[in-house]
Amino acid sequence: MEIIKKIKEMQKRAEELRLKGKKIGFVPTMGALHEGHLTLMRETRKKCDILIVSIFVNPIQFGPKEDFREYPRDFEGDRKKCENEGVDIIFYPDVNEMYPENFSTYVEVEKLSEHLCGKFRPGHFKGVTTVVMKLFNIVKPHIVAFGWKDAQQLLIIKRMIRDLNMDIEILPVETVREEDGLAMSSRNMYLNEKERKEAPLLYKSLLLAKELIEKGERNSLNIINKMQEFIENNSENIRIQYIEIVDTENLQPLKEIKGEILIGIAAYLGKARLIDNIRIKID
Repeated sequence: MEIIKKIKEMQKRAEELRLKGKKIGFVPTMGALHEGHLTLMRETRKKCDILIVSIFVNPIQFGPKEDFREYPRDFEGDRKKCENEGVDIIFYPDVNEMYPENFSTYVEVEKLSEHLCGKFRPGHFKGVTTVVMKLFNIVKPHIVAFGWKDAQQLLIIKRMIRDLNMDIEILPVETVREEDGLAMSSRNMYLNEKERKEAPLLYKSLLLAKELIEKGERNSLNIINKMQEFIENNSENIRIQYIEIVDTENLQPLKEIKGEILIGIAAYLGKARLIDNIRIKID
């Protein structure tokens, strides 16, 4: 397994692989790898000849009061996990390599970031799309995996690829969960024992929404209120940031449930900000 830290070296290596006719699969990460990341790697490996993983905690997608400095970092542990999964190359640049002095070019997908997490994290998705565009130009992948756990991010990246006519295939991978339903996340390690026991309530509230819809409820506000009530009745510590029901095409809030929808939730539990979602299609 190669570890490459310089952009020019990564670009050269990617070009060599492409000239040899190799299909490059890519999994961009911020490290602190867990089973969710490893699932992305396994699914990508099925469709490519060369598997590349990037490990880079991207400063420009964190707000001024967010956890950039505290974000978990464990390169040695990540390296071993990548090696066990048969990763061919880790791209591991530092911040100065990715954002040299006077860096001033950004990529932004409009409208899709107005709701859900975008409403509460101004500039976050601009930071995500900028770093992902850079990584695409550095790694030169044919196929890239993103998880549905970060559904808004996935849909924004898909729109960027479509709008900018990029010749890259997106591989969406379903959310990987703990046995009790909690969506796997690097930030779960912030949770103490009590918080960890309450964290699955987010997913249980989503399942409650699904059950209500299956029973015929179509009013979004009624569903959101029931989800909120369920969490508040079962937890003293979860602080809901948002619950939204949006369409999966433009991520616009829906008053009435119809077509394919995304129910998204974000909440604080201790110092951890947790997100989760489910998709439902109404015929």
